[in-house]
Amino acid sequence: MSAGGDTRLGHRPGDRAGTGAAARGRRVVVIGGGLAGIAAALVAADEGAEAVLLEARPRLGGATTSFQRKFQDGTLWIDTGQHVFMRCCTAYRGLLARLGVTHLTTLQPRLDVEVLIAGSLTRTRLRRTRVPLPAPLHLAPALLGYRAIPPADRIRAALAAFRIGRLDQRDPSVDGDSFGGWLGRHGQSAAATEALWELLTVATLNAPASEASLGLAAKVVRTGLLDGADAGDLGWPEAPLQQLHGDAAVRALETAGGTVRTATKVRAITRSAAGWEVTLDGGEVLVADGVVLAVPPPAAAGLLPEGSGVDPAKLRELGVSPIINVHMIFDRPVLDGPMLAVVGSPIQWIFDRTVSSGLAEVGPPGAQYLALSQSAAEEWVDQPANDLRKLFVEEMRRLFPAARAAELLEVFVTRERTATFRQAPGSLGLRPGQATSLPGFALAGTWTDTGWPATMEGAVRSGIAAARETLAGMGVAGSALSVVGHGPPGQRGESRGEAPTRSGDIEGLTPASAVATEAGTVDVRTVSAAATAAEPAAPHTATPHTATAQTETSKSTGGFPV
Repeated sequence: MSAGGDTRLGHRPGDRAGTGAAARGRRVVVIGGGLAGIAAALVAADEGAEAVLLEARPRLGGATTSFQRKFQDGTLWIDTGQHVFMRCCTAYRGLLARLGVTHLTTLQPRLDVEVLIAGSLTRTRLRRTRVPLPAPLHLAPALLGYRAIPPADRIRAALAAFRIGRLDQRDPSVDGDSFGGWLGRHGQSAAATEALWELLTVATLNAPASEASLGLAAKVVRTGLLDGADAGDLGWPEAPLQQLHGDAAVRALETAGGTVRTATKVRAITRSAAGWEVTLDGGEVLVADGVVLAVPPPAAAGLLPEGSGVDPAKLRELGVSPIINVHMIFDRPVLDGPMLAVVGSPIQWIFDRTVSSGLAEVGPPGAQYLALSQSAAEEWVDQPANDLRKLFVEEMRRLFPAARAAELLEVFVTRERTATFRQAPGSLGLRPGQATSLPGFALAGTWTDTGWPATMEGAVRSGIAAARETLAGMGVAGSALSVVGHGPPGQRGESRGEAPTRSGDIEGLTPASAVATEAGTVDVRTVSAAATAAEPAAPHTATPHTATAQTETSKSTGGFPV
């Protein structure tokens, strides 16, 4: 299926208007329990197939999950990375609706991002005007009022944005160019590149402008900023990601008649006279009519069945780009909003997780939990935790007077060396489509050719497309799947703060980073089904804790925000 196909999620049981009868009695095995795998399994189940979702780790969620960590006398939920979505992310928002968890998120009535200028310690905003201007004219006031760059640069940036919107991201010459190179040739200063353009690309592409594909950058700018006046309005979770995605997905799949098997590793996928055989680590063989492979590129390269037409060398060539998060708990408020972007500093984005982590309930009165999300983290990913702690704590105290006065109760680091594929110039030619040469076998994940960066939106779209390809290969013509689903009884299917909006199939983007946990010093790449105790960063003392990391099956999972 092409990246531009129907990406709306399936109906709930009882509301189904699809071709369930044609798929009934047929089995679809989905390998990988991240967002891509969850979406694929739901589409298959909602079309009447017996969906079996296999995940190697103990719970679903992939890159977008949480673990529990002891704090004083209570327990906190720690998200493995910060995840933000946009109003234009209709496939991801459709998944939230299908899972019945939209009410656990907040969506801005209009785009409003506060930005701290580190050099002057002053603040500005990237904010959509209240004046109802049509797209793309709505962007002009936001850029012209952005005081992080000089006035002349603001005008040049507005002109560049409109030029970027006209680029064909699938043109090999565009994909093969770097975003930074294009900006330099079109009058963008180093200051504008750092304070404006990299505010977008480092977060969404997990790469600096000089190393990012121009084609993918054009996608971010066009879809997130130009296509619709409200497209870039930001949303974020108000609950732990494990509850928002993994736990909700188990409930939804089981209600739809599907089966979820965690802690289940796959050894091989082979064709057989009966259709497909999926061999598990223990030797058990699952017979299926269709298979969706939704695991990271290196794992997918090792599981491709013969004749798939997919080059495993290209999957490995995609490479990886890391992300780290630095988590700080202060005894008093330091940040006065839900999030803050920072320019001219090692710190990129700061998020308040006091409520979603549970600190507001179990921590000292007034305590605040802040997460620093650091994308394109090559320079930090191998540094000792104590060095990272020193760097970022000192920078927080330089930037925020309240941090200098506050007591830092705890600080720890989470890091993921393989957070996303490297979204570099030329990466489009390495990304396979969801369809393969084998009927009934499809690929899913943000690394497939969705037309998107490595984002949650791309993950969900890939899963929907892969499920439809698999069903088609089984001879099941899927219906036009529509987004259905609201919150639990008594809850509206809307984000907090969201005005009801038109439905549609607008393309959107969302970074979602997968980050293994490190409590102070321990790199938790090695955390799988087994728990890993972590050492605290000196001089603070932290209680050893158990952290369970999840498989990154559909790395949207992206730098962090957008």
